[in-house]
Amino acid sequence: MTYQNKIYALIDVNNCYVSCERVFNPKLNHKPVIVLSNNDGCIVSRSQEAKALGIQMGIPLFQIKDIVEQHAVEILSSNYKLYTEMSKRFHAILSDYVSPHEQEIYSIDECFLDLTAYQYQFDLTLYAQNMRDKIFKWIGLPVCIGIGRSKTEAKLANHMAKNGKRFNGVCNLATMEPKYRDYFSSLIDIKEIWGIGKQHSQKLHRMGIHTAFDLTQANAQAIKKVFSIVLAKTVAELQGISCIEIEHSPSAKKQIISSRSFGQRVTHIDALSEAMSDYLQSAVKRLRDDQSLCNCMIIFASSSPFDTQRPFYQKVIHIDLSEPTDSMAVINKTVMAHIHQLYQEGVAFKKCGIILTGIENKVSYIPDLFTDVDVMTKNENLQIAIERIKDKFGDQKIALGSCKISHEAWITNSTHLSQDYFSWDGLLTIHQ
Repeated sequence: MTYQNKIYALIDVNNCYVSCERVFNPKLNHKPVIVLSNNDGCIVSRSQEAKALGIQMGIPLFQIKDIVEQHAVEILSSNYKLYTEMSKRFHAILSDYVSPHEQEIYSIDECFLDLTAYQYQFDLTLYAQNMRDKIFKWIGLPVCIGIGRSKTEAKLANHMAKNGKRFNGVCNLATMEPKYRDYFSSLIDIKEIWGIGKQHSQKLHRMGIHTAFDLTQANAQAIKKVFSIVLAKTVAELQGISCIEIEHSPSAKKQIISSRSFGQRVTHIDALSEAMSDYLQSAVKRLRDDQSLCNCMIIFASSSPFDTQRPFYQKVIHIDLSEPTDSMAVINKTVMAHIHQLYQEGVAFKKCGIILTGIENKVSYIPDLFTDVDVMTKNENLQIAIERIKDKFGDQKIALGSCKISHEAWITNSTHLSQDYFSWDGLLTIHQ
């Protein structure tokens, strides 16, 4: 189904994690800054100054130590509490510009708005500039905005807004003259288009399709035969035919993964058990937030593949549950019963994790005839009690086992973590 005569905007925070840090620490402005992933491993966000030094996204920190030292690059650990709070405020500001069904929170730093109903009331370029100004004035985050006749075109316009100074942060392809729209899209490599990965990009290159303009000129039906209906929709969207609506609620997850690398090597089964318990409790929280149940789990643990002094070890165990559950106690008990199969004496573990799969909707689930309803009710009441304590006193005050007690062996390294600016202890202070 297609939806003609639509107008969408994509609002995206520039270098989100770095920008959030700069709001509270202006000393980072105009300096090369990188933000690291969990355990201070790889680069997940870069300032423009860091990009100019050739620092690539996803590269391990140890591989660019010389660049960091030579150019005095500022290093920060990921502060997810800060980024989540700033994201809430970012999306809240944008909600004032449209009705609830016209907003789609696409990610922590991206938001789609359906502006179709506003195209005859406002100059949408000025409307978008007003959004940019308000977001920067109210929460200090720089954003770029792309406007198009489809969500894919809005994504493309956002890319242009980020990379073309002439657009002043807002690129409106919906009202741009076709000859200019074609010219600018001819400058964009095919790999920059939303939904086109490396494999598709290489195949399209072999077909003589190298730029966004080339794909716009392609025949959607021919593309469908060679690739899929998804890529055919991308062609139609680039031609100004809207095929993808605003999503009012996130699609249900097919699986939930909770996994991290350890701060140090783990060699004892108790430490491995604590880490696994901590990660699974995080996964269960996300499961319950989605009002879902899981039917099976996959637990895994491994040593470091980069350790040349020891042979690589990896173990994966699949566990089927007798009935779907979202009980932290049930899942934890089940996992701990298999931890001895996961562990091996003499292995220096670097990582472990859990994957919850076979996910189904909790509201529509009907227990079978042999389900012990009393046990299920007790588990639910226990879970609710734990959640209420966490809500009132914080996540660190209660947990299953001793996983919330700090253990140097497996806790994540965050040696460059900024403070929690939204807590009482982390509030900024002014010194005279």
